[in-house]
Amino acid sequence: MENTVKTVLFLGLLTGILLGIGSFWGSTGLLIGLAFALLMNVFSYFFSDKIVLWMYRAKEVSEKEQPALHTMIKEIADLAHIPKPRVYIVPSDNPNAFATGRNPKHAVVAVTKGIMALLEKEEMRGVLAHEISHIKNRDILIASIAATIAGVISYIGVMTRWSALFGFGGGDNDSRGNVLTFVVLGIITPIMAFLIQMAISRSREYQADESAARLLGSGDGLVRALHKLENGVKRHPLGFGSEAGASLFIVNPFTWKGFMTILSTHPATEERVARLKLLSL
Repeated sequence: MENTVKTVLFLGLLTGILLGIGSFWGSTGLLIGLAFALLMNVFSYFFSDKIVLWMYRAKEVSEKEQPALHTMIKEIADLAHIPKPRVYIVPSDNPNAFATGRNPKHAVVAVTKGIMALLEKEEMRGVLAHEISHIKNRDILIASIAATIAGVISYIGVMTRWSALFGFGGGDNDSRGNVLTFVVLGIITPIMAFLIQMAISRSREYQADESAARLLGSGDGLVRALHKLENGVKRHPLGFGSEAGASLFIVNPFTWKGFMTILSTHPATEERVARLKLLSL
């Protein structure tokens, strides 16, 4: 419940930023940006699963090809009271998994070859329960809403920076003030939008961890899996695909070093484990 409230607050902040700068830019530019972002995100909403699966080279596998994996996913989907998702395999040694699709009726769970080789049964069940929790919690819808609003903000930021290059009407002092204001607005607002999107992603990861533990009646398997996955990703970072989709995976499939780790879409493994251990199931 706490993470759901946080997500609503973060979405509200994104909306507040959008409304706050809308009047500054003017209604015409705002409407054009809003229409463009909505069209792009409607397309992403309906075709996101196909885009993501193509991006990470995932191939659907039948029950005959992977009977144990299909059985685990079916059992956990039944516990979550959602239809059984389609099952895909990503041809990578990177140990990871993700879920995609716009709702439980159009959902996919994808796992890498690396995770299947690395984890034991109960650890894999923990990971699959995490991904199925994302589907049950309709996180893909929340991500689409956040992306829509943040997309408009980023568009306005870009237009603002272009406008600042050409100056604005008025006297010299007014022009300099306007240019400075637009430059600050064009730089700060996209950064704020990104940070809020990152916070939404982290909040949803915590909630999916908790939901997974409650589905299975224990978080022990997921705790062990998270430790193994963190180390496994360091040894086998994902060598293809786009970092733009990193937030979909249970752990970031790419290596983030030094200062850049604070910009990761995922919370620290230690924090996730600590929260799981504090759960009263």
